[in-house]
Amino acid sequence: MEVEKEFSEKAKKDFALVERAKNEDQKAYAELLRRYRRPVYHLVLKMVRNQEDAEDLTIEAFSKAFKNLPKFNPDFTFSTWLFRIATNNCIDFIRKKKLNTTSIDTTFHDDGGDEMRMDIKDKDLNPQEAAIRDQKIHLVRAIVTKLPMKYQVLVRLRYFEELSYEEIAGEIDAPLGTVKAQLHRARELLYDLVKGKRDVI
Repeated sequence: MEVEKEFSEKAKKDFALVERAKNEDQKAYAELLRRYRRPVYHLVLKMVRNQEDAEDLTIEAFSKAFKNLPKFNPDFTFSTWLFRIATNNCIDFIRKKKLNTTSIDTTFHDDGGDEMRMDIKDKDLNPQEAAIRDQKIHLVRAIVTKLPMKYQVLVRLRYFEELSYEEIAGEIDAPLGTVKAQLHRARELLYDLVKGKRDVI
């Protein structure tokens, strides 16, 4: 891939990591995750204003990005593309949950200094958006099957059936604190799986 000179050194490094990741280089996935996990989390947290939801949405953003790396357009920086995926994920979440938030109408700057606006789109998914959502579901399902069974159950209830933490506690007859702690552990394991650390399971 030929990288344009106007990109920063960090952006050029990202391009190289993306190319390696496309060739299933697990270390490249891990490095991209290390570089952007915290910025993406803080972006998401600013929008949804809830730490647990922000953790969930951060996982989804990286899952979607890694799934769609072949479609990445190098005319833009990887950070711009990743932040846009995370932002759109949050917009879908906010629309669905009808959250009261003001940050949706703000702008922020990506790594390259480009201004990005969080615009709300029409609430009906177009065919491309629906396809992306289906891809996300399939990817998450594939990753979840690598988790221990107790975590699989929790993740399915949280992500696929979209139950609240309180509803999950009632469903599996467990204390709310236990549900939150085990879902936190499940998220950690999911991150490890994304990074290729399959020996942790």
